Amino acid sequence: MKKTKELLDITLAALEDVKAVDVVVFEVSKLTSISDYMVIASGRSKRQVGALAESVVEAAKTYGTQPLGVEGKTEGEWVLVDLGDIIVHIMYPDTREYYQLEKLWSSADDRKEDQKENVKVS
Repeated sequence: MKKTKELLDITLAALEDVKAVDVVVFEVSKLTSISDYMVIASGRSKRQVGALAESVVEAAKTYGTQPLGVEGKTEGEWVLVDLGDIIVHIMYPDTREYYQLEKLWSSADDRKEDQKENVKVS
């Protein structure tokens, strides 16, 4: 987990270096087994979205982590960088508003908490 936190810090620094906006981090390890963290960030242009993704990929490689995949870089609307324990979504603002991933993941967390509260132990 320590290595994952370090990679998360490196990822956030890479996004900051290229001036990402509205960066949000969700710890999703209790909600899904696909990753521990989900990072959502925006770029002000499609070109910046691609540059942000490239910055994250290069920072991860420098740290010694080879990304498992990068999707959407050509289009520049939404780029997903899969770092294994960390999934990074870099989105053009209109695309981010349309898909509302923050709402999806925050409501999933709320539903998980509600389920815990409603479970009765006999």
